[in-house]
Amino acid sequence: MHEQPSLHYRRDTPIPVGSQVKLLEETDCGIPPFRSKISESGNAPLNPTRIDILQINTGYICNLFCSHCHVDAGPDRREMMTRPTMQHCLNAIANSNIKTVDITGGAPEMNPEFRWFIENIRTSIPDGNIMVRSNLTLFETSEKYRDLPKFLKKNRINIIASLPCYTRETVDQMRGKGVFDHSIKALKHLNKIGYGIENSDIELNLVYNPSGLALPEEQLLLENKYRKHLADEYDIFFNNLYTITNMPLSRFLNNLLESGQYCHYMSLLAKNYNPLAVNNLMCRTTISVGWDGTLYDCDFNQMLHLPLRKPAPLHISEFSEQKLQNRTITVGQHCYGCTAGAGSSCQGALL
Repeated sequence: MHEQPSLHYRRDTPIPVGSQVKLLEETDCGIPPFRSKISESGNAPLNPTRIDILQINTGYICNLFCSHCHVDAGPDRREMMTRPTMQHCLNAIANSNIKTVDITGGAPEMNPEFRWFIENIRTSIPDGNIMVRSNLTLFETSEKYRDLPKFLKKNRINIIASLPCYTRETVDQMRGKGVFDHSIKALKHLNKIGYGIENSDIELNLVYNPSGLALPEEQLLLENKYRKHLADEYDIFFNNLYTITNMPLSRFLNNLLESGQYCHYMSLLAKNYNPLAVNNLMCRTTISVGWDGTLYDCDFNQMLHLPLRKPAPLHISEFSEQKLQNRTITVGQHCYGCTAGAGSSCQGALL
């Protein structure tokens, strides 16, 4: 039995990034380093296959405070992408082969430059896939954002909406009282204007996160459960369900520490390591842009402040598709979260 790490912070206090990195790298829990694991399975070094997706974090501010949030987003966060940094992103899109842009946060809609940014991305890639990750509740709880669904539809934006369960009790426990009902109202409205409806050209995709210390169920099986329950109970429809493993970072990491379950959870991830998932890791096709323009291999490396390895460009203003294509990807113990079972990415299961 391995001794649990002693690092501990209150649930409402972010764990310093440096402490998270030290904890993940120095607490072995009987688990081999991830870099040696991928070497053992013939997947090292980890390199990109292509650069398809630019994932842009517009800031960490959010109207919710979710227990599983790996970004540690909340109403008190002030990190926010500025228009000049957004312009660097637009320049990168215009001067590359990227045709998919994934806008995330926090709640990305709360960035005051959000609408300007969306309109200009659409101008840059008229036929590209633009995704916005939404917690849904802003559409229902604030007059300021009530017209956003029509704005997103006008710009042909696909919505990826967080709904970590299809029951009120679980959602409210993870995200706050009343969140489930606000989410259901928002989903109904999105259906009404064409999102998630058969033969529509705008997609409504949902995201599931486990509520406990477990891997997600098989994605298609869970999607069918969601589809039946939401249709039968609320007359709600959607396109796809994405299952995402809870990453041992930030707020969820603190939950693991408080409950004494850190090593148990890390062992679960490592025990279910799947080398086949490594082939499809999102870091192999995606570049993550932080709110300040810093470049990362993935959204999770961004949260740990693990920048790209030189000679790859370190900031979006230095974007070079060729140099990014030829980089070596930075890995750590948290990568077990993306390679367990059927694998996990921001677009759901990998297998």
